[in-house]
Amino acid sequence: MTTLTDPAASSSPGPATRRNSFWRHFRYVLASNPVTALSFALFGMFVLAALFGPWLVPYDPLATSGDRALQPPSWSHWFGTDHLGRDVFSRVVIATRLDLSISVAAVALSFLAGSVLGSLAGYYGGWTDRIVGRCLDTIMAFPLFVLAMGIVAAAGNTIENVIYATAIINLPFYARMARAEVNIRREAGFVQAAKLSGNSDLRVLAVHIFPNALPPMMVQISLNLGWAILNAAGLSFIGLGVRPPTPEWGIMVAEGANFIMSGEWWLALFPGAALMLAVFTFNLMGDGLRDLVDPQRRT
Repeated sequence: MTTLTDPAASSSPGPATRRNSFWRHFRYVLASNPVTALSFALFGMFVLAALFGPWLVPYDPLATSGDRALQPPSWSHWFGTDHLGRDVFSRVVIATRLDLSISVAAVALSFLAGSVLGSLAGYYGGWTDRIVGRCLDTIMAFPLFVLAMGIVAAAGNTIENVIYATAIINLPFYARMARAEVNIRREAGFVQAAKLSGNSDLRVLAVHIFPNALPPMMVQISLNLGWAILNAAGLSFIGLGVRPPTPEWGIMVAEGANFIMSGEWWLALFPGAALMLAVFTFNLMGDGLRDLVDPQRRT
């Protein structure tokens, strides 16, 4: 007796198969490019510091002590202490969570909003394209950091406003890239086939066109993560970002800059090095993120 099966059901991979395929592809991407593997390892280190930092640091980052103020790096204080006797290593590690959260949240907001606006403008064209284009031109007409300063100064220097300001200045990058990628593919053969199959415009855009526009946008995401951290640190450095005594890399560099001439070099060096390493890590992750989401590389 022969059992009849549905060919479509038997050929479609299940969730477990898709997960296994993703992890095989992930391991392949890491193995094929040592620089990508290094960047993901460094990113994992920052994530671990952000998640488990309060349990890893040897001292309370807010605890002050006049007896141990401005001590140089030693076995008891690896990165030295600041002018209030606070342990610099503990503050650098704890600041990872805040800086990483600001960067990821700002880039996620700008990516979501920019992708939607740019995709709609590129797919429909006409007045939708003109309105979105003029709004993006207005944002790009200002120096981006100056625009972020103005937004935070007007709305108030809170963490939420720093995130919103950083998201706004990064929005045109994703909107313009999404518009260009969607505009190129909206008349492609696979798009016409999807329309003839009865798919709505929004489904064609979301399921068939947008996944093919993701690879170049993932490179932009990695770059913007670094820029977002620099933007948040820059706002804190000039007094428009996170307020003291909250541990934040930009604040720590600003405080340490006052002591460089007197010889306390460690106050600005270590938070600045952490900031540089984070930006370096995100810049290296671009190719790996592109290869992970590129449909043409999933063979």
